[in-house]
Amino acid sequence: MKAMIFAAGLGTRLGSYTQHTPKALVEVAGKPMLAHVVERLKQAGVTSIIINLHHFADKIKAWVAAENNFGIEIKFSDETAQLLDTGGGLLKARWFFDDGQPFVVHNVDVLSNINILAMLQQHNVSHALATLFVQKRRSTRYLLFDEAMLLRGRHDTRNNQTTFSTARQNNLHQLAFNGIHILNPAIFDHFAQSGAFSIIETYLSLARNHTIKGFRDDEAIYLDIGKPDALQEAQQLIRKIN
Repeated sequence: MKAMIFAAGLGTRLGSYTQHTPKALVEVAGKPMLAHVVERLKQAGVTSIIINLHHFADKIKAWVAAENNFGIEIKFSDETAQLLDTGGGLLKARWFFDDGQPFVVHNVDVLSNINILAMLQQHNVSHALATLFVQKRRSTRYLLFDEAMLLRGRHDTRNNQTTFSTARQNNLHQLAFNGIHILNPAIFDHFAQSGAFSIIETYLSLARNHTIKGFRDDEAIYLDIGKPDALQEAQQLIRKIN
C-alpha cells in the first residue's frame, strides 16, 4: 500500500518552533512529527510513501536519508517553487500512485490511533472515490453527511454559511474532518482544477455525482499537533497510542 504525507505547510501556527525547523521535524515526545506519522503508516502496511515539501525542504530530505528511509521507499514531491495546497499537492504527486490501488493521505501534524485497515476495508466495500476520517468534535468547519455517511455538504461556523453538494437535506450529521483519508486513484480523472486548490473543495464538488464517504470513529484518539498548546497534550496521547 502507498501513502502521501502532506508536509509542505509553513507551520505558521507553531510560531518560533518553525523559525529554523520545518513543521514536520518539530519534536513531539522526543521524535519529529514526521517520524510518528511514518511509523503509524508502516504499522498499517504502507510500504511506499511520497512526502510533499516546501518549507526547509532540504532539511526534511536530509533527515529522512539519515533515518535510512525508515526501511521503506520514500519519495518527495517538491513544492518549493509554489505551495499547491492539498488538492494541487496531491495532483502533482499523481505519478506516484501508478498501481491502481487505494492509497492513504495523512497530514504530518495529525496524531491519531485510527484503525487505517478498518477504514480501508470500508473504502473498498463502498467503492468510494474517497473515504474521510471524521469525528463528532468541536470545530469551526464541519462536513455534512447523511445516514449512509455520504458527503452532502459543509457548514462553516465562522460565517454561519452552509453549502450543499446535492439537494438540501435535513438531519445531516455535522462532523469534523481529521486530516486522514483513503483515495481511489481513479479520483485523479475527475479533478477539474490545476495549480493550488483545496482537496476538500474537490470532494464537495465530486459528491454531487460520486461516492465520497465518511469513516466515523468518535472513540479514536485525534489531535492536531500543529499548534503550540497541543504539543504538551501530545506527549500524553502518544503514550496511550503506543
